[in-house]
Amino acid sequence: MTREEKFMHQAILLSQQGMLNNEGGPFGCVIVKGDEIVGRGNNKVICNNDPTAHAEITAIRDACKNLGTFQLNDCEIYSSCEPCPMCLGAIYWARPKIIYYANNRKDAAAIGFDDLMLYEEMKAEIPLRKIPIVSLSRQQALKVFKQWHKKMDKQAY
Repeated sequence: MTREEKFMHQAILLSQQGMLNNEGGPFGCVIVKGDEIVGRGNNKVICNNDPTAHAEITAIRDACKNLGTFQLNDCEIYSSCEPCPMCLGAIYWARPKIIYYANNRKDAAAIGFDDLMLYEEMKAEIPLRKIPIVSLSRQQALKVFKQWHKKMDKQAY
């Protein structure tokens, strides 16, 4: 078994444990820096009543807390399934060096976790999306953006 397969095995075990504990769907994730697991997560949507508590996001939060940083440079992500659009966005913001996954999006769709609608919504023009999206108070909000732009002690990320 390769080093990568050992870490993936840990992600798969987390997916199974969370599912058997009725915490959420069968998804697990570990985040590795060097040869150490620095973050663990499984889907906790049900037990936390949180639609964002996917395995990857739970693991990212754990790793960032453990490492004392908001970015995961030099880290590897091992997910038991291809990340959904939300998780993929969070992963990109965290900036790891690589993502490994086991099951793919078609495997997930086959058991009731179909993200195709989300992929389609991301491509659709705003007026054509299923949930109305309405812009309000842009001029007021732009003032805060301008303050951020001028802020001398901001930390870029």
